[in-house]
Amino acid sequence: AIHQLHIFIFVLAVTHFLLSAITVLLGIAQTRNWRHWETKIQENNDSAPQMIKHVQEFKFIQDHFKGHRKRSRIFGWMRSFFKQFYGSVTEEDYTTMRLGFIMKHCKGTPKFNFYSYMIRALEVDFKKVVGISWYLWAMLMIFLLLNVEGWYVYIWITLVPFIMLLVVGSKMEHIITELAYEVAQKHTAIRGDLVVSPSDNFFWFHRPKLVLLLIHIVLFQNAFEIAFFFWLLVTYGFKSCIMGKPAYVITRVVISVICQVLCGYSTLPLYAVVSHMGNSFKKTIFDDNVTEGLVNWAEKARRGTRTPNKITTDASSSPIDEANGGAVQMTNTRANSSVEQGTARLI
Repeated sequence: AIHQLHIFIFVLAVTHFLLSAITVLLGIAQTRNWRHWETKIQENNDSAPQMIKHVQEFKFIQDHFKGHRKRSRIFGWMRSFFKQFYGSVTEEDYTTMRLGFIMKHCKGTPKFNFYSYMIRALEVDFKKVVGISWYLWAMLMIFLLLNVEGWYVYIWITLVPFIMLLVVGSKMEHIITELAYEVAQKHTAIRGDLVVSPSDNFFWFHRPKLVLLLIHIVLFQNAFEIAFFFWLLVTYGFKSCIMGKPAYVITRVVISVICQVLCGYSTLPLYAVVSHMGNSFKKTIFDDNVTEGLVNWAEKARRGTRTPNKITTDASSSPIDEANGGAVQMTNTRANSSVEQGTARLI
């Protein structure tokens, strides 16, 4: 029995890694149009005069706010629920959220490549998703201990992640709607482009990281369901009593596959952009050269190898400039720097 358990754990780990990798690759593939949007923004001529427009003339507001000053919370959640199944992120959504991120975290670099930063951050998050933490094993053991006849625990193990994924997707769509609503409430007319204000307040418990945790749980539960099915199929056969009723088995597998596809098709692309609508920015905002330069700069400061005059000189310049010749630069002015104001954190 212990040997069989070791085999199943190995199968589960491999299944979880493969399915997570496929899901993330599908999510990145869904963002291929975003690269073209980023390129178009980078090539846009900024010399055009800034015009004053009524806030309801912006397509981003029209798509999410429908031009009305009053809103129905129930209608907003219903719209967010269904929108995750089609066109979850439009060009107007991407452009507006990109500008909101830049104006909050790196206002001095309007040509910042938000798409590259977003993909690098998603790759880092993938390394967390493929892992199997202790709380996932603990949660799985609790489900198995509750496997009492008549409780249909295996059905719940399949349905709960699927429902959880739908709730997460609806919440991220609703965050985009909340960004539009906040701008529409505060302004009647705007000079230039529409700028939203990212904030942790839009997320559950003011924690954007919680979204990744929920996605991690969903992917692990799906991997368990699929790995368990194939392990029983190979070990005992489809008609074995331990497999359960065929109708239940097929239903569970189909729901797991749908959940996995939906996660890659809609939820992950939504997470890739909406997760940056908080107060924090991730360390992947710096490329490898800049990161190395920051580490060296901090190490020199700790060792106290600089002279007082040199410290004064270097304090006025960004360590990013020292590392990369100013290729990527955060806002340096005291009035506009979100880092100096304490509104941004590096995570």
